[in-house]
Amino acid sequence: MTIGPGRSQSEAQGEEGAGEILELPAASSSTAIALDELELVYAFIYARVGNRPDAEDLTQQVAMKAIPRLRQGAPASAIRGYLFATARSVLGAFWSTRLGLSESELHEDLAMAIPAGPPSEEPAERARRVLDGLSDNYRRVLELRFLHGYSLKEVAAEMRSTVGAVKVMQLRALRAAAKVRLDG
Repeated sequence: MTIGPGRSQSEAQGEEGAGEILELPAASSSTAIALDELELVYAFIYARVGNRPDAEDLTQQVAMKAIPRLRQGAPASAIRGYLFATARSVLGAFWSTRLGLSESELHEDLAMAIPAGPPSEEPAERARRVLDGLSDNYRRVLELRFLHGYSLKEVAAEMRSTVGAVKVMQLRALRAAAKVRLDG
């Protein structure tokens, strides 16, 4: 029931007859924190989808998924983290549907743009020394994936292997590369 300006609640009840005062349950502190953070979640989503209607819909999905699952008494940082994790999940599903790709393929092709700085020979030479310290298969999988930008499917086709085998080989190659000694 809405009470107009300059009118008391008892006057409004008298006019309505048998009006009742309805009290809504107070929002929990976790819910209040989440509602405050949704503006940031909207900005996060908008920056990634680029249009207002989709960003609003996706923010609503985040709220519908996350708010009922919030732990009472959780710190604001944990609530914020959960909201943004939910937002990333919702965005992944959105782009997966929009692009017609599975979410695993979508994550595979994501790459952060690295700002171009002045070219330096040292990192390239260091990478070459690390690659030279690996076996042929490990070197080849890392070159194709990271230097040539091939997808897992393309590497698998090039190496006449399966995607699963390439994933395992890439993991092992990265571990081996981390162990290569450059000072010797």
